Amino acid sequence: MARERGGREQARSTERRGPARRVPVEAPASVPGNAPEGGEGRPSRSARHAKPVRRARPSRRSARPGAEGNPGRRRAGGSLRTARKRKGRGRLFLGIVVVLALLALAGAAVGRYLLYHPETGIAAGQPVHVVVEQGATTADIASMLADLGVIDNALMFRYRARESGLDGSLKPGDYDLATGMPYDLVLERLAEGPVIATIDVPIPEGFTARQIAERFSARAGLPPDELMALMTQGASQFVAEHPYLARAHNGSLEGFLFPATYTIEASATPTEVVEKMLDEFDRRIATVDLTYASSRNLDTFDVVTIASILEREAKLPAEFPLVSSVIYNRMAKPMRLQLCASVLYTLPEGTTSLTNDDLDEDSPYNTYIHDGLPVGPISNPGMAALTAAAAPAQTNYLYYVLTGEDGSQTFTATYDEFLKAKQSSAAVRNN
Repeated sequence: MARERGGREQARSTERRGPARRVPVEAPASVPGNAPEGGEGRPSRSARHAKPVRRARPSRRSARPGAEGNPGRRRAGGSLRTARKRKGRGRLFLGIVVVLALLALAGAAVGRYLLYHPETGIAAGQPVHVVVEQGATTADIASMLADLGVIDNALMFRYRARESGLDGSLKPGDYDLATGMPYDLVLERLAEGPVIATIDVPIPEGFTARQIAERFSARAGLPPDELMALMTQGASQFVAEHPYLARAHNGSLEGFLFPATYTIEASATPTEVVEKMLDEFDRRIATVDLTYASSRNLDTFDVVTIASILEREAKLPAEFPLVSSVIYNRMAKPMRLQLCASVLYTLPEGTTSLTNDDLDEDSPYNTYIHDGLPVGPISNPGMAALTAAAAPAQTNYLYYVLTGEDGSQTFTATYDEFLKAKQSSAAVRNN
């Protein structure tokens, strides 16, 4: 009974603790013949005195009630733990969203402050002279304008510049602005460029290089000596871009300073003015047909020389082609041109009549003693004269003389006709 009760108690203990880990134990050999029938005899002496085998302690998870006996409860416990984890993650995500929202609101507030907060306390409406340097960026300009009080905020100015497509399009120069101006108005002014003070200088057809230099000096305040030297001796400085100046006599730009009304900046230099006039000549001469002149072995320099003579020999542009025909006809003979205007060019300005000594003066411009054209132009011709010089009227005229009070002339093919016309000329001159 004791054994049976002990066995039952052991079973109950095992049931409470859970199944024990099986540990193999080698039983001592039994004495043959001593075992009762059915295999339930008393244990041998060695078995009775052997040390009990220590059973492995069941794990706490295994010993937990219902761990093995109730798998549904185990799954419910796992679901609970998963739900708790998800809930914790949800709270973390919500916290992150809240923090980000607060940061966004703070950033918006700071951005609004930076964009709209005035950087200076200067009163509006005060005049400000602003100089935008070459190469200045929009950021540079914005910072300068904000410091001067022209605009309230540099960042807002840059933002407006980007939004309006003017970033990088603001022009350098001097500007007269005011404090507290609207952003859009400032951007418009800077995109258009500075208001540059200019001066209009009209140059009439037939002016000489000296007269042109004096006109520019008087009207535009250019240094007279420097300008005079450039126009009368400075051809070598411009010949690289204007090859026809290679034949310029003594470096004079005479003939190639195209007459027109020039609008120049108040800060213009003599060199800039000369370049402007030469460029205008290039543009105009490119429209003149030089085919006929080339057929007579005349180049651009020769055509300009003839045109400069027409400006001085004829008072009426309508007679330019006729005077040009006389020059072409005389050169074809050959016959000296004997042009008063070419001799007068070397005399003091204002001289209107010639003496015999003047006609005998050995000068490369004296067409009374030298064949062909003078050494260079004697004035600066306009388009009418250039066109007539390149394509003269087709006549047999060899002479002309002033006969009309309006400046008109009489043209003749013979010397006798010329002498008769000259009598009429004397009457006009006496009047």
